[in-house]
Amino acid sequence: MNLLLIDAIGPFFRDLPPGRINWSKIPFAHLPLEEAQRRARFDRIGEDLRCFTARVHAAGYNAVTLDDVAHLADHPWYEPDIRRMIAIYRQEFRRLFALIRARGMAIYLTMDVLSLTPRLRQKLYGDERRINGFLATLLDQLLADFPEIAGVIVRIGESDGRDVKDRFRSELHIRTPEQLNRLLETLLPIFERQHRHLILRTWTVGAYPVGDCIWHPNTLARALDGINSPAFILSMKYGESDYFRYLPLNPQFFATKVPKMIELQARREYEGCGEYPCFIGEDYHAYARQLLRAENMVGISVWCQTGGWVPFRRLAFLDEDALWTEINACVTLQIFAHGRSVTEAVDCFCRSRDIKQVEDVRKLLQLSEAAVKDLLYIPEYARQQHFFRRVRIPPLLSVYWNTIFINHSMRKLIRHFVTDSPTCLEQARSALKKIERMRLLAQEVGLPVADIDYMRDTFRLLALAREYYLLPYSEDLRARLKQEKKDYKNQYPAGSRPRYKIKLSFKPFQVKRRYLGWLLNLLLRRQRGYRLLDHLLTLHLLSFTYRLLHVSRPKLIPKFARKRAMGLETIFK
Repeated sequence: MNLLLIDAIGPFFRDLPPGRINWSKIPFAHLPLEEAQRRARFDRIGEDLRCFTARVHAAGYNAVTLDDVAHLADHPWYEPDIRRMIAIYRQEFRRLFALIRARGMAIYLTMDVLSLTPRLRQKLYGDERRINGFLATLLDQLLADFPEIAGVIVRIGESDGRDVKDRFRSELHIRTPEQLNRLLETLLPIFERQHRHLILRTWTVGAYPVGDCIWHPNTLARALDGINSPAFILSMKYGESDYFRYLPLNPQFFATKVPKMIELQARREYEGCGEYPCFIGEDYHAYARQLLRAENMVGISVWCQTGGWVPFRRLAFLDEDALWTEINACVTLQIFAHGRSVTEAVDCFCRSRDIKQVEDVRKLLQLSEAAVKDLLYIPEYARQQHFFRRVRIPPLLSVYWNTIFINHSMRKLIRHFVTDSPTCLEQARSALKKIERMRLLAQEVGLPVADIDYMRDTFRLLALAREYYLLPYSEDLRARLKQEKKDYKNQYPAGSRPRYKIKLSFKPFQVKRRYLGWLLNLLLRRQRGYRLLDHLLTLHLLSFTYRLLHVSRPKLIPKFARKRAMGLETIFK
């Protein structure tokens, strides 16, 4: 694998206001445009970027990704003030690009299809040919203006979250695989002529008929029909869902012969974002072994900062406390780029940091991997395969980003999916013992014990929640949960290190467990392909029903589902 990409957005996240952060792309709305403030801010970004590129280059990476085309590509159709803003960003980013190229690293820019301004929306008025022509002109000029850019990474299946307050606003434009195919046929000649790469990401949130291209071979085949270009690379996440555990390697890696790269995550956005050890060595090694049979694998794309709407703020390869993410990033590269075993990869990292107790470090990381799989996840449920409409249901059920849900509806869901309660409860108890062993090892090696304590305190809540899910209800258990939540908040008060939100509620969920089971069996399927029922109900009638509900009774939909990321209604499009 020759292309070893890592995201370089971390330097742009210094000094953001308190609270939850959208880590999906550079927070351009927080970058000052007034000259004096801008100069100080970008000087600091440049210093951090110089440090970052030096460290990731030493680790073995040879290219970085940065956001984004929209803020750097000028066009006459933009509003005058937006064109002035783009001119400022182009000036500042040229300086940053020079720092990266001086380190010998290639630069790839990300791009959403489609980023709009009010005036641009009026100019394009939803016409596909006009949009494709606009994008072709925009990219052709950008690549000519910035010869230091090696390529563009195109995202078609996810757009800006609801919290984004930027002059540009990305929206989902591509709806069918045929539409995607036409876009590729329009853009690829430009990249061929300019000798750059167009990297297409298949990740989607399940919206529109193209929304299953991450896992459905027919959809991907239709999107790539006739695509045969030296400029083209297909980029896919390792599983058929987001960055979770318990996912088999995506079969799409074996379904197409075009050049491909695999997307991996070192800063685990659903597993604490590097606040505690969350090793991925064994899982990634298994994927790497399987990929030896895949044709035309050309690289990896590793996320060490991107992903999630969370308050966690550790900056990989910049902050001293970002150790756990950096271990994952370095081990990932050793496994995929050099074919090393997990043991060899960890040894390489320890040598680079002059850590002598290598065996203790390996053991601590192995224990962290096991604890996460047994307690953050519920193994019996996580091993099950469920699809709803065009998405594979995540194997992580009661924890989402930095929120832990402990309530009656979650209790009924888990009791539906889990049949072996004794084993599930024993796995939780065993995981807590593993964390205690990790703490002893961290003390011996000199690794951050406070992070293990944080993991222990958080996972202890998860273990108690599992008792609530699976054991008969008791007032004693209710009181223990309320006290544990209170102790957790007192241990990590506002203004100290960011912590998980505990959404604790004992309000009765009125749907009987039997009826809930019928509903889940109706809506969810175990197979990848669609049932006749899906074509009749979940893909069409349910979509219409949800949209009607969203307009007429929006408060029936939980606020978390309405307000976070792109909003739940996206998967019903």
